[in-house]
Amino acid sequence: MRVTIIGGGPAGLYAAILLKRTRPETQIAVIERNERGSTFGFGVVFSARSLSFLRGDDPDTADLIEPHLRQWSDITVVHRKETITIDGVGFAAIGRLKLLKLLQDCAVGLGVDLEFQTEADDLKDYLESDLIIGADGVNSMVRQSTSAFDETITTLNNRFAWFGAETEFRTLTQTFIETPFGLMNAHHYCYDEGLSTFIVEMSPQTFERSRFGSLTEPYYRAQCEAFFAETLGGAKLIANNSVFRQFPELECAKWYVGNKVLVGDALHTAHFSIGSGTRLAFEDCIFLVRALKAHDFNIDVALPAYQKARQPILQKIVAASRRSAQWYENFEDHMALEPWPFALSYIRRAGRIDADRLRKLAPSFSTEAEARGLALESGRDAGSGFSGDVEEETI
Repeated sequence: MRVTIIGGGPAGLYAAILLKRTRPETQIAVIERNERGSTFGFGVVFSARSLSFLRGDDPDTADLIEPHLRQWSDITVVHRKETITIDGVGFAAIGRLKLLKLLQDCAVGLGVDLEFQTEADDLKDYLESDLIIGADGVNSMVRQSTSAFDETITTLNNRFAWFGAETEFRTLTQTFIETPFGLMNAHHYCYDEGLSTFIVEMSPQTFERSRFGSLTEPYYRAQCEAFFAETLGGAKLIANNSVFRQFPELECAKWYVGNKVLVGDALHTAHFSIGSGTRLAFEDCIFLVRALKAHDFNIDVALPAYQKARQPILQKIVAASRRSAQWYENFEDHMALEPWPFALSYIRRAGRIDADRLRKLAPSFSTEAEARGLALESGRDAGSGFSGDVEEETI
């Protein structure tokens, strides 16, 4: 069997690894447009629970990744210069380049052919492949090769840019500030020694007043450094394709067309505020290879089985992602709240955690919130579609 995987990011590499482990005789080529050792972005985040799921599904990959993770057990929310810790929400991060190298080395060791600096402009070049996996991101060429995937893309309003920061943060932190142009927030967390991811976000109105869209990157990076100087402690921001963009919410009604199938961001997106992008891509690959194995690699049967098994699970997390995204789309309104009500609104934003579960998840935060007279119950607790079998993942 011959498999071509378009896209050499975490999703494509992981799909290749799983396929080779499951069926070693399979000929697998991963086609990547960028050169080896280059990538966009900085850190990759996993929740503590997603890591436990990975260990249950694939202990070999868990063993590969876990020694390189930076881990923490709390989230910090900073609003009106008050710092509030939400305990018990465990996450871990790893540098994207480090993760790619680990997966690349593993894939090569298994006999996967990695082709860098190769543009996959036309799927006709891969007609001999029995299976083509589109792991080529939100602008997927595989998905765009046909309208039969029946995609829907909705662009959110807020603007955001990914930076790195030459500092380490004690926890995963959300910092909300006032600037001369309007309100802004930063999502930031450490992913390696002396390095952090630092995402700056703002409303379209603040973006327009800032004129960042017409200014060069060094200028608006310096402005962001100045606005978040207290948060950064004098550290510098690092640019890597750090342009202000709008988040695309992507979904596909059909996950496969003929011998073509999608995984990861080529198939769906989940807002960065829940930190599940790589986790979801890995799980897509697990379900895809599981379906292939269960149906003896019969593509006509396995691909429909992949969508049938995976889609209901994915939809729960994507729904939570969209509720989280909408909270951020309106974060300026939420900032009218005092710090503790604001932090409670933040942790409840995805609509997947009721009062009892919040007390269990974050006992110190919950005790302090109730001592301040805040009610942990909300209108979402009853009849809200809350599903207790889906873990809370909030960044």
